[in-house]
Amino acid sequence: MAKKKNNVLDFASLGTPLASIILKNLPYVIFLGFLGTIYIANVHYAENTMREIKQLERQISELRWQYMAAKSDLMYKSKQSEVLKRVESMGLSDSGKKAKKIVVKEIGNKKKDS
Repeated sequence: MAKKKNNVLDFASLGTPLASIILKNLPYVIFLGFLGTIYIANVHYAENTMREIKQLERQISELRWQYMAAKSDLMYKSKQSEVLKRVESMGLSDSGKKAKKIVVKEIGNKKKDS
């Protein structure tokens, strides 16, 4: 006996039991395909978000180092000895005297609080 070759079109004909099972479950298959598409899109979105977060963390780290360097430089340049070195070229110098304290004495016409 010769075997009959099964053709793809034979399975797709509406009269076969396989075709009726496929057509009966087609909404479920479409729903699963839709869920798969949503899942893949969500994974891509999450990966892109993680890349963006890593990039922003690197930028924050770099900016923090720039801030610390600028703060350190400012602290060094605002020391009295460094300021004195910078203003000597303008003809200013340290007087060498101690600072005087100014005390203001209040004059007698004070109003009493009631």
